[in-house]
Amino acid sequence: MPAKFQITSLAEKMLPARLAAQLRPFLLRAEGLFSGDDEQAQAKRSSLIAFAIRIAGAALALLSQVVLARLMGSFEFGIYVLVWTVTLILGDLACFGFHTTIIRYVPQYLQKHQTDDARGILRTGPVFALISASIITLIAILVLNSLSTEFEPYYWPAFLIGVLCIPAIALGNISDGTARSQGWILSALSPGYVLRPLMMLLIFVLLLLTGWEAQATTALIAAFSGTSLTVIGQQIFLRNRISRVLPKGASHYHLREWIRVSLPIFLIEGFFFLLINIDVLMVGRMMEPDSVALYFAVTKVLALAHFVYFAVKSSVAQRYSQLLHSGDTQAFQDFARNSARWTFWPTLLLGLLLLAGGWPLLALFGHEFTQGYPLLFILIFGVIARASVGPCESLLSMSGNQNICALLYALALVVNVSLNLTLIPLLGLSGAAIATVCAMATEAATLSYAVRKYLGITMFVFCPSAKASG
Repeated sequence: MPAKFQITSLAEKMLPARLAAQLRPFLLRAEGLFSGDDEQAQAKRSSLIAFAIRIAGAALALLSQVVLARLMGSFEFGIYVLVWTVTLILGDLACFGFHTTIIRYVPQYLQKHQTDDARGILRTGPVFALISASIITLIAILVLNSLSTEFEPYYWPAFLIGVLCIPAIALGNISDGTARSQGWILSALSPGYVLRPLMMLLIFVLLLLTGWEAQATTALIAAFSGTSLTVIGQQIFLRNRISRVLPKGASHYHLREWIRVSLPIFLIEGFFFLLINIDVLMVGRMMEPDSVALYFAVTKVLALAHFVYFAVKSSVAQRYSQLLHSGDTQAFQDFARNSARWTFWPTLLLGLLLLAGGWPLLALFGHEFTQGYPLLFILIFGVIARASVGPCESLLSMSGNQNICALLYALALVVNVSLNLTLIPLLGLSGAAIATVCAMATEAATLSYAVRKYLGITMFVFCPSAKASG
């Protein structure tokens, strides 16, 4: 018997008849979500899985950052935050967009039964990432050595350890893209958002128990070890799972085409990662590590609302590609509009809850971190603005409009940097928050306009739908 009838009948047996009748429409909707085979149901399930992983990951990340801040103090924690942020940016960029190209091409190849091409791009990904990331690591070390007199001496050993993590982070991104190309959201997100921070925290505590000092360099050694172990395990797991989907066979390589598509995506993701982290970097450049730690703690609390956006984005990119190449234009447009609604309303709810509970959450880091509570009331507007248009950049990238997407992110980044340079000297951390909100609003407005212009799809949740283009 289908699961949905079992659940409904169980409710009717256990609940009073009147209550069961009132709940029946909601139960049927939930049953459709968990047992449906259509694109909407599958995407919602993927979004729920991604959402659950991001909840667990955000909670674990918050716990990890609280422990680090408490054990290291705001000064050492600020050093760690700045170095690890730079490392993550470089590691994410080291793939040059190839991990997203995998998400775009693998569903297309499998849809057209081009298994040799699918094997080719999946085999190319890890090799490409390791080579490019190793080159970036060497360049970073040379740059650090040449600029060692330009920053405070306590940053030098921390940055040296941090850049060694770049290859592992890049390979992890390739693994993420490989899993997402198959719709394996649990395999894609749980290593990076759950296992990696857990391993980092456990190794850090173990190092302290064996006599190491609670310093930024110790935390970065733990980050290097935890990231490496997680990525190795994920690679082994995915290779075994992929072999069951794509048995051994010939591989066709279209490296020139893949790189040509990857480079605009690289620009998009590069501008995006800089956009979401530039405020922390600018604060680190213009203020002391204590201020970096304070601002970072606020952004970590706010990330509890922001992960809805990333959860939906992680689950829909592969569906965008599938629907686009299926030829069903109406289904593609309906799905895109729905993804904006799935993003906005949960983000709004979580944002309001965070404003109510932000003070005690910041107090977990230490009493001095509660000074950042007013910043939440500024930054939340940027999070809501981005959520109101859903994952527009994924829609543009999967539909071949990655060039305009990169240009719009560059515009938002220019707005962000310009306002940070102007407002931080005048308003301090509040200036950084205002600059970030303005940049995120610019990003949301321009991306939404581009999607409407090039695809005829209205992503802004409060606007009526546009008619299909063409």
